[in-house]
Amino acid sequence: MKELKVLAVVVVLTLITYWGVEPFAHSQMHPHVDAPDYEFKDVKGTEGVQGNAQNGATLVQSNCTACHSIETQGFPQLMDNASSAAAYGVVPPDLSSAGKIYNANYLAAFIKDPASASKVSHKFVDGKIHPMPGYGWMQDQEIADMVAYLQSIAPKEMTNKEVFTDACQRCHSIKYGDMKGGSMTAFTPNDNIKTYMGKLPPDLSQYIRSRGADYLHEFINDPQKHLEGTAMPRVGLNQEAEQQVVKYMQEVGDSKKEQREALGPKFLIYLVIFAIFAWLWKASKWRDIH
Repeated sequence: MKELKVLAVVVVLTLITYWGVEPFAHSQMHPHVDAPDYEFKDVKGTEGVQGNAQNGATLVQSNCTACHSIETQGFPQLMDNASSAAAYGVVPPDLSSAGKIYNANYLAAFIKDPASASKVSHKFVDGKIHPMPGYGWMQDQEIADMVAYLQSIAPKEMTNKEVFTDACQRCHSIKYGDMKGGSMTAFTPNDNIKTYMGKLPPDLSQYIRSRGADYLHEFINDPQKHLEGTAMPRVGLNQEAEQQVVKYMQEVGDSKKEQREALGPKFLIYLVIFAIFAWLWKASKWRDIH
């Protein structure tokens, strides 16, 4: 009977810690933030304007290909990564997949005012300007045409790795994705990206373990929610692309998750059976003493 009372006390204290103390500590260290907004309702894009991809092709080729490559359409990168980074601070993205991975409303707002749409206006003060000029002087129809063109040339399907590469790898490495080949090293050289961002962006190989999927979704959708004043821009990924980014980070940093979770119930069953046998053994040995 005494052992049962001790067990009851241990169970109660454990439950208080698990359902009381731990959640409270977590709420203090990680305050609640609003859920991700994949419609980007806070920015003004070109809502209600139907874009014309044919007109957009001319506009994109005239205004974008001096800095951006569009490899799938025969517009190669004009400078190597080191030269591009030296000129702009960060390697400009290839636009081949922009129409698939970015939210259309965000993409239009970004074309109009990159710093404002990506929530990094605080970086560009005292004469500093965003490396990409804003095209807010254009008509909404023209910007809608550009977005329509980017959507028309975008691939129908992309792997998780391809989405990560196009969305994140300009600034972030994920070295565990290819330790020996080095192909998952950030495109922008360390010195340039450190100057541009203020510090070296972290390698993302283990961020799925250290942050968790929910945090990553919130952070990628709007970094300012968790880290106000951060230099990381809001990327503007649509929900599907963002899920693929997080899945790739899981493939690299937590590849055994499914096996681990499948083992959990089996291990708990083993513990229950072991506890029963342990209690029976104890009862048989202590019966005479009690």
